[in-house]
Amino acid sequence: MSNHDLILSVPAPARPWRQRLGSAMPLLVLGPSLVASFVYVFVFTGWTLYISLSNSSLLPTYGFVGLDNYASLWANRRWNIAYNNLFFFSGFYIVGSMAVGLLLAILIDQRVRGEAVWRTIFLYPLAVSFIVTGTVWSWLYNPTDGIQAMMRGLGWTNFSFALASDRHYAIYAVIITGVWQSSGFAMALFLAGLRSVDSDLVKAAQIDGASTFRIYRKVLLPTIAPIFLAVAVIQIQFAIKTFDLVAALTKGGPGISTTFPAIYVYDLMFQRGQIGEGAAAAIMMLAALAVVLVPYSFWVVWRRRKEAGHG
Repeated sequence: MSNHDLILSVPAPARPWRQRLGSAMPLLVLGPSLVASFVYVFVFTGWTLYISLSNSSLLPTYGFVGLDNYASLWANRRWNIAYNNLFFFSGFYIVGSMAVGLLLAILIDQRVRGEAVWRTIFLYPLAVSFIVTGTVWSWLYNPTDGIQAMMRGLGWTNFSFALASDRHYAIYAVIITGVWQSSGFAMALFLAGLRSVDSDLVKAAQIDGASTFRIYRKVLLPTIAPIFLAVAVIQIQFAIKTFDLVAALTKGGPGISTTFPAIYVYDLMFQRGQIGEGAAAAIMMLAALAVVLVPYSFWVVWRRRKEAGHG
């Protein structure tokens, strides 16, 4: 046996227990969170799916009824209004918050004086929960105590601002409030994207005589195009899961004019005791999220592979 074989046959010294504990620490720290996330997302989702196919009413039961709950759900006028409200709200909410956020990001990107103060002011709504935002704005929309009362107290006796009290326009009150809440978030991402663009591109455009407007339209905004998609996807998730904002602002009214799927799910499960149909409504909300998140996930994977040279 050669000396080389003798060296290879000597067992490696055992690592100290502190070193072994240090190596296992990431798994020990992340393990409980990963298990809880798996149970919370996959196990509970599977259970909700099964309940949606059962004849559950006040308490969960496991008699299989197929798609009866889904048929009953889509035959309900209130659910159809809620789903239509979701798409209407999502369109204006996403476009509005992105437009306001982009405008604020461009203005701050001009290196204005007191930039840190302005960033804090515009980001402040993001630090406030939707339930607080809805409560405060409900006071502003209240005809007897809010903006209308203030303006009439100043002498404009014919001034009318009962936006949240009119069933035809209450959805716009929700949209305006949602845009106010989320535009600062969009601004932060857009501003980070604008500041990450290579300054040499901007200088080259300036040397060519391009105006500020043209630089943003032809150089900066196309460069941060992926951020637009990321912001839109995140805002869509906020829109689909909207509950606390509407619950505090309009409570789904007047009538059912601002009912959203999340409001309807809560009403079915905790007010009416129709757990099976409520689970079916929750699965439909999950399907709406999947329609957005699954294609986006595939796009992110494809883009990373392309950037890595595998596409």
